Amino acid sequence: MNREVLDHWIARLLDRDRRATAKLISWVEDDIERAYIMRSILKQTEQKMVVGITGPPGAGKSSLVESLTKLYRDNDERVGIVAVDPSSPYTGGAILGDRIRMQAHGTDRNVFIRSMGTRGHLGGVTRSTSDVLRILEGGGYGRLILETVGVGQSELEIMQMADTVVVVLNPGAGDGIQAIKAGIMEVADVFVINKSDMPGADRMKGDIEMMLNLNCDGKTWRPPVVLTSVVDNTGVETLHEKIEAHQLYMLESGLRDERRKERFRLEVWRQWEDKTLAAFEVAWETANGKWENHNQEDPYEVAQMLWKERFKGG
Repeated sequence: MNREVLDHWIARLLDRDRRATAKLISWVEDDIERAYIMRSILKQTEQKMVVGITGPPGAGKSSLVESLTKLYRDNDERVGIVAVDPSSPYTGGAILGDRIRMQAHGTDRNVFIRSMGTRGHLGGVTRSTSDVLRILEGGGYGRLILETVGVGQSELEIMQMADTVVVVLNPGAGDGIQAIKAGIMEVADVFVINKSDMPGADRMKGDIEMMLNLNCDGKTWRPPVVLTSVVDNTGVETLHEKIEAHQLYMLESGLRDERRKERFRLEVWRQWEDKTLAAFEVAWETANGKWENHNQEDPYEVAQMLWKERFKGG
């Protein structure tokens, strides 16, 4: 694609043009001039902090994101939301449709909601999610929210992209214990018991507090447990305060820089991973005819041979 055309659309993005935001996101998702687009945008961004919202399906994550967005908009802040959904097995597209569920902000020009399919990638996070968040920041959206589908242990991947991770749970379904079993305890910076108007909310809060007593000894940040109810319109302001407190803690303690250093390493690795996969496909296509009986071949030996042939080293 012509670089002058790209520069034109990038300039429009930086002028807060919604159409440019949508177009550049689509190009990056389709891997069209991705590196050039992102290099141009990253030079113009401050790497604003990202709030990650995660938890089991049906926990009310989208409703909570909608309530948080309303609070931000009441403060005249622009909000960019990336909602990662399961993918259609036929088209690869997102099938839950968060833009439908967040109808209250669907026509707000200062809220941009992008639904993305997981496309089979573990962790409920697509390969281009981090880039999409930066494009939204480049488009002038100062509050960045990442909502992911709850998929158990692979949920840990959200830590690589979010500065503050909010884990949303429900009372009455054993979600508290399941979250602990799934390793979400290590992910959460803030716990939310949503739908707290339902029976069992206080008991679940007590269970999580008990587990925190066992796991947070010696740690400088203890995840708070917040009760929220979209039905009763309670707890959202408290959640907002806890998110702000955690982000301030991350800044003052230097942990934000440590987490971003690790995130940068992983982003570099993803680029290597893509290039390595492409190199493997070429090497495999070239050498595949050498083996007639795959059942008798040693995959470790073949891998070593292909690596040496492709990269001329061990």
